[in-house]
Amino acid sequence: MWRDPGAPADSFYQVRPECTDVPKTRFRIKAGKTLSARKWHAAFTSEGYLDIGKTLSRIYRGGIHPSIRGEVWEFLLGCYDPKSTFEEREHMRQRRRAQYAVLKEECRMMFPMIGSGRFITAPVITEDGDPIRDPITLQEAQAAKELSSGGQQNGASAGYEMVKEHDKRIIQWKLSLHQIGLDVVRTDRTLVFYEKQENLARLWDILSVYAWFDKDVNYCQGMSDLCSPMIILLDDEADAFWCFQRLMRRLRGNFRCTERSVGVEVQLSNLASVTQVIDPKLHRHLETLGGGDYLFAIRMLMVLFRREFSFADSLYLWELMWALEYDPDLFLMYEDPDLAAEKSEGSKGRPKSTRQCGKFERENMKNGGKGVEAPLPISVFLVASVLKDKSTKLLTEAKGLDDVVKILNDITGNLDAKKACTGAMKLHKKYLKKYCRRVRMLS
Repeated sequence: MWRDPGAPADSFYQVRPECTDVPKTRFRIKAGKTLSARKWHAAFTSEGYLDIGKTLSRIYRGGIHPSIRGEVWEFLLGCYDPKSTFEEREHMRQRRRAQYAVLKEECRMMFPMIGSGRFITAPVITEDGDPIRDPITLQEAQAAKELSSGGQQNGASAGYEMVKEHDKRIIQWKLSLHQIGLDVVRTDRTLVFYEKQENLARLWDILSVYAWFDKDVNYCQGMSDLCSPMIILLDDEADAFWCFQRLMRRLRGNFRCTERSVGVEVQLSNLASVTQVIDPKLHRHLETLGGGDYLFAIRMLMVLFRREFSFADSLYLWELMWALEYDPDLFLMYEDPDLAAEKSEGSKGRPKSTRQCGKFERENMKNGGKGVEAPLPISVFLVASVLKDKSTKLLTEAKGLDDVVKILNDITGNLDAKKACTGAMKLHKKYLKKYCRRVRMLS
């Protein structure tokens, strides 16, 4: 039987011609499988209510057409409620855009290069709050200040003033600005999109504003890899910011650091527990090699496989993950946590509609994955699936941690997003059964 090979999606995310070592894209736009613009628009009622159940099924069958990916992601990430109307969403969009404008202006008042179309890669402040007078940064900051004031100068603002800062929060924020800049110029540098200075500056602006917005996390390396697709998919900077903020609501625990621990250690510990249950022999081998902390998997968890897939395939993987994990209460949990908690308390005994949940979420509901402990994210099972697939090679060829890293690095460009998710789902189901069996035995 003839099968449609599908159309490539590379034209939507053009790679610079000189970059020949990028992973090959496997994702294909397939008629009847990929969620098209026509099918997407048909999923809404005349008032604007979205049939999220049908949409999730379509996404899992063949992903999302690149032309509508940004607006679909806004629902998958909980920016909007499928049970809202067109009018309600437009009102919320305008309110959020205004909120972002206020945040951005607050940042610009502290550092005038925000929103100027420029960005920095050199430090501007010491940990003690003393200004670092880098000539190039001073020149660009002054140009940005003149641009924001319409080129008008007076005696009070003839030069960009860099004075000692005493506010600890502002010091921490300014300390992050050059690191954001250094990461921005390294992010997705193979894409034609980032040949334009204005797009690099937009990425820097969003990450800088987020660093001020989220005072507990600020900025950490890896966040630029998570934010970059939002800017490419959503034309409005404010919309991209809030989509990124919703993604960080899922992942910010990985980036929260204290003097004693790094947030992602929790997920690494979860990965160790899952591997111990589903492949105890491999887990023991990794422990023998000194890899029982699973630090070799930190990159996959922090940036959700961005480095292991081509740009287009990583987006396809993400939307599959989010469709599988989708919880219809997601919007309410982010927008009004207290109301979501009240709703959850009041609906005990009346479970949410499984049709509106992703397959991964349904398994959690069915198998008691939402017991005393919070359910593990699908990303943990994706990494576990990769380890399981490489189990034989790891057991026979890995004589040290360097070998483990090398074997896992070889997966770059050789993974299939759909197969990876299918493998993760199978491991999740197996893990839940063994976990529930263990809980019953202990009780």
